[in-house]
Amino acid sequence: MPQHRLSHHILQISACDFFHRQQVRNHVETPDLFTESLEEQIALRAPLAARLRPSTLDDIVGQSHLVGPDGPLRRLIDADRVSTIILWGPPGTGKTTLAELIASSTRRRFERLSAVTAGVKDIREVIDSAKRALTFDGRGTVVFVDEIHRFSTTQQDALLHAVESGVVTLVGATTENPAFSVNPALRSRSSVFALHPVGEEDVREVLHRAATLVAVTAADDALAVIARRCTGDVRQAITAFEVAIALAGNAPVALEHAMTALNTSVTRLGRDDHYDVISAFIKSMRAGETDIALHWLARMVEAGEDARFIARRLVIFASEDIGMADHTALLVAVAAADALDRVGLPEAMHHLAHATIHLSRAPKSRSVTVAIVDAVRDVREGRTGQAPPTTSEPPTFRPLGFTPPAYYREP
Repeated sequence: MPQHRLSHHILQISACDFFHRQQVRNHVETPDLFTESLEEQIALRAPLAARLRPSTLDDIVGQSHLVGPDGPLRRLIDADRVSTIILWGPPGTGKTTLAELIASSTRRRFERLSAVTAGVKDIREVIDSAKRALTFDGRGTVVFVDEIHRFSTTQQDALLHAVESGVVTLVGATTENPAFSVNPALRSRSSVFALHPVGEEDVREVLHRAATLVAVTAADDALAVIARRCTGDVRQAITAFEVAIALAGNAPVALEHAMTALNTSVTRLGRDDHYDVISAFIKSMRAGETDIALHWLARMVEAGEDARFIARRLVIFASEDIGMADHTALLVAVAAADALDRVGLPEAMHHLAHATIHLSRAPKSRSVTVAIVDAVRDVREGRTGQAPPTTSEPPTFRPLGFTPPAYYREP
């Protein structure tokens, strides 16, 4: 290529490079006035929970074991050494907020993906954007994947190379135990940080902040009951408080407003809660704590648990934990399961309660369970032997003088 044409070509590339660099920089750092005005309007109309979102790590409540002065995640953030992490915790504990603060504290861009709705095309677009920002502006990108336990292998493959090469920093969030719910290939590349349910005092502190922010007066007992009922879920507490404020109108928020607001909240059971609550239900019946067992039964049904699952557990319990100690226990449990199929909820709640009370009060015996477990263990350990022949005395055995055992003879 002639020298003058080569120089012209280089100038074209440099001009394109400069223009692209400016585009990225403008997009990343300097939103226009219209965008700023729109963001202000959105902020004014945002739910109270969004307006109370912490802006620094020090504003986060209930997670001092992670982001306190000596917390491991705080140290990683301060040193800008955050790599792929998974934030595991119940709803309303601040997983999304923490991911955003990781990005802002380390001066990285923040991109959000949903494992449920994001396709491979969406993931590639985020990666391409991250590459441009890293190339032209020197800024890294935090990619936050909500519900990462629902990430498919295809989605994971589209993202893993960018994660491993350092193009993006992956922060995943899940309410499920990563040991069982997250793809092993992704889990092996991640550090898992567990967020604790937020304590009652911390929730009350957030509610006081909310009251100050919106300039309302709230009775102490109103805040206390919301904090107690929503312990562990800050977002749910703020939402209930916002409803209570609306119910109160221009008056101070009173206890009755808080109670009405709480009655509009829906109890939720995550996957881990699903197993924890059914375990508590079984243990209560095993201990003969009838009232406590009924509490767990009501909690499961109100949370939308599959009533057939509860009925199956009752039938299993009748043989596994009662067995020969009360022959009627299995009949009652099966009858309750059958009534559920015939009647359905809410009326079948009476049948489930009937069976729960009967099984709780029944004498307990593990004899059936122990007997079948011993028999299965013998078989699995090879203590099987040869099956006895039938009483027909096959001709092939007669020359050997074989005599069938007595318990095979006809009466």
